[in-house]
Amino acid sequence: MIIAGGGKVGWNLARELIAKGQEVSLIESDHRRYRVVEEELEHAIQYGDATELWVLERAGIQRADVVIAVTGDDEDNMLICQVAKEKYEVARIVARVNNPRNLQHFKLLGIQPAVSATDLILRLIEHEVPEYGLVQLLALEEERLEIIELEVATGSAAAGQRVADVSLPDGSLIISVLRGGTGFVPKADSVIKAGDQVLLILDPGLEESITPQFASNGAGPDG
Repeated sequence: MIIAGGGKVGWNLARELIAKGQEVSLIESDHRRYRVVEEELEHAIQYGDATELWVLERAGIQRADVVIAVTGDDEDNMLICQVAKEKYEVARIVARVNNPRNLQHFKLLGIQPAVSATDLILRLIEHEVPEYGLVQLLALEEERLEIIELEVATGSAAAGQRVADVSLPDGSLIISVLRGGTGFVPKADSVIKAGDQVLLILDPGLEESITPQFASNGAGPDG
């Protein structure tokens, strides 16, 4: 299994999969970040740009059964998944979508699943690759739902509010919060804090009415 991107998502994902006994090769292009992650993952991480074929081949893409692209650049994630699918015929691909507005581009290119949070990516791997012996938790292809990930800005309407008090339209729900590298399912009285990464599930078309609640001074998201 190859994971492109050693940021927060890629690192946590690699750690969890390794703990489950999977063979993982993590690729990171920032040398400083690579050295930090290498202290923990050692031989499981490689330095290089995963959009380059020789880097993917060095990581063993010819024998990989899953490629997961979770870099901070949507164009890179699209390219990595396209190459894995079309050139190397990798059986399963999973992509992170940093900007929810790009989700349609991933779908048009046939890059599915395209998701946006560490826990959700794990759940989709569990669904798409049942031979790993994990439990199916969510099947997005059969649901007419959208899932978005938002960062709670300082000074936003949601910061400091209980989940039950956050103003959300009908058809939307906060399903997880990532704080300090740890995710949890919030209760009604859980307090949302600035800097949290909040995962929401919603009916299509509600995103524009939701994102201002988590942006500073009620402004929309910055791309």
